[in-house]
Amino acid sequence: MDAFYASVEQRDDPALRGRPVAVGSARARGVVAAASYEARKFGVRSAMPSVTALRKCPELIFAPPRFDVYKAVSRQIRAIFADYTPLIEPLSLDEAYLDVTSNLTNIGSATEIAETIRKRIRSETELTASAGVSYNKFLAKLASDTNKPDGLFIITPKMGPVLVETLPVGRFHGIGPATAARMNGLGIETGLDLKRQSLAFLQHHFGRASTYYYGIARGIDDRPVRPDRERKSLGAENTFANDLFTLGQGLAALAPIADKVWRSCELMRLTGRTLTLKVKYADFQQITRSHTVTEGIATRRQFDEKAMALIASLFPPPKGIRLLGLTLSNFAQPKPQDTQLRLPFEGLSGQGP
Repeated sequence: MDAFYASVEQRDDPALRGRPVAVGSARARGVVAAASYEARKFGVRSAMPSVTALRKCPELIFAPPRFDVYKAVSRQIRAIFADYTPLIEPLSLDEAYLDVTSNLTNIGSATEIAETIRKRIRSETELTASAGVSYNKFLAKLASDTNKPDGLFIITPKMGPVLVETLPVGRFHGIGPATAARMNGLGIETGLDLKRQSLAFLQHHFGRASTYYYGIARGIDDRPVRPDRERKSLGAENTFANDLFTLGQGLAALAPIADKVWRSCELMRLTGRTLTLKVKYADFQQITRSHTVTEGIATRRQFDEKAMALIASLFPPPKGIRLLGLTLSNFAQPKPQDTQLRLPFEGLSGQGP
């Protein structure tokens, strides 16, 4: 997200739009938590003492942080991500890695998915997001910082190693200011300088992090995208414009919900034992019905049969149904996952930095 906290404040208070805004406190010992792009033009940055920020930008407006609001917006954005892949690794409230090698929409282009997600974020939250698309986490992160704000940048397999060589090491995610200064002291200024060092040299000076530095200097990063926590359940639901009254309507409405849940389980290689149907009636009364099997629901046919049996038991309904949801839980151990990514890049010939 672009200047996330500050952008939320500008969205919610029209008087702040177009003006330099810092989220934080103007008190003597205050610190800037986030700065709008208007404030950044004056050199105001996050983690900067408030007195320094005001010295750089006397017109700076401080907005007190509202972390409950930022968390709510973050959950809203995370829900958009989940429509495309269950493989989401958050870095913070405003940033995440998504693995879309396989995805819930069958869109063959990672670039198209990134653009679609950015458009939905703008439409549903009135905020802008920047995206980086590449074949590993290091390069995707690098790409995401390239065209901010409200930008998209793609690093193809052909571009990756060459682009890395040209950049200062201080631009690399995972190399902070202190490490960059140490590298500069050793004559390592750019990615090419880092690439010229042997693994033994890096191990001597940087210890356990040396393998990571050795790889990223060559555009290599084998870390998989890891969801933030162990999955206890996978589910999806839908609210309907018109209430459902017949079993035929119920089955038709449940089919795309079942498809989304099953495909998420396939992507994450999960086998669940408990299937739960959620029903919300027109008067907002909510009920659930569950079925648990001993060995786990291992096939799509099994899954569909259980789902249809659960919904059939509720018809005819006592009143119109406005929402249906399906959740699979009680998971067995996930199957081992191939972590090698094969990311499709469509129509990217000739693109460069």
